[in-house]
Amino acid sequence: MEISLKIPEGKQIIEKYGNGRFMVSDHYHEGSILVLPDLTESWDVQSFSDVSLETLTSFVEKASVIEVLILGCGAKGEFITPTFRNSLKDKGLIVDAMDTGAACRTYNVLLSEGRNVAAALIAVD
Repeated sequence: MEISLKIPEGKQIIEKYGNGRFMVSDHYHEGSILVLPDLTESWDVQSFSDVSLETLTSFVEKASVIEVLILGCGAKGEFITPTFRNSLKDKGLIVDAMDTGAACRTYNVLLSEGRNVAAALIAVD
């Protein structure tokens, strides 16, 4: 059975990940990235322990237009402490953490549903 996602025109889709990079809408990005439907930028995070309010500042600034932030934690899912989750919520961000592969797929599905989704993705080998 083939499943096809209907990506809204002009929105970015995550096509590939692995080998320390991502392909987003036909463009490769080395290392970890921050993805919005209309923007991808480099993210100076190598591991889950680097994730903080400070490293997510660009999303905090756009919190009013983000329904959900998908956090790709690397090769495996990680637990977000209630304190950190509440800090993000206080800034207007609802976060869902999972391994990076699942985060890429979830971002694409939510984008295809027309949701205002963002992703913070830690690169994996």
